[in-house]
Amino acid sequence: MSSDADRLPPIHPDAWTPAQRAEAQEIINGPRGKLITPFIPLIRSPELMGHCQRMGEYLRYRSSIGLRLSELAILLTARFWNQSAEWAIHAPIALEQGIAPSTMDAILDGREPVGLPPDEALVFRFCQELHATKTVSEAVWEQSIQMLGEQGTIDLIGVNGYYAMLAMVMNAAHTPAPASPGPKLR
Repeated sequence: MSSDADRLPPIHPDAWTPAQRAEAQEIINGPRGKLITPFIPLIRSPELMGHCQRMGEYLRYRSSIGLRLSELAILLTARFWNQSAEWAIHAPIALEQGIAPSTMDAILDGREPVGLPPDEALVFRFCQELHATKTVSEAVWEQSIQMLGEQGTIDLIGVNGYYAMLAMVMNAAHTPAPASPGPKLR
């Protein structure tokens, strides 16, 4: 087995345990509509997968910062963790939500995007500081509280943490990226 082979490939639904089936069915019945990439390795721990998917459902679809800013934070997290599956899933969504292709290119190249709207500039700085320094400066924190409020700031931290955890799972499991028409993580 090569070092980049998928370590936890899909399990055929006929082989799922009752617990795996119950948790997978919740995902299938929810807004995702199917058992998507991050949950393929996580199904080995069905209770963990269930808790993860519920948190992810809130953060992705209903967080107080909205889909556009969530998708930007997801891309920044995917880039920080070099997580190609996360990038492949979320790059097309980010484009649909209004994240500029030039912003995505800058993130891919490890550059700070120029000409960002104020809310995207804040999210960029917040996520970069959180990942790189494991904290957020007082100035960026205060700007976040003013712009996003306390709930929005906590939701932004949650998006970063949740997608970092998924990145760790998929990186360790060597989960392959699904085909994506958007820009690729390089």
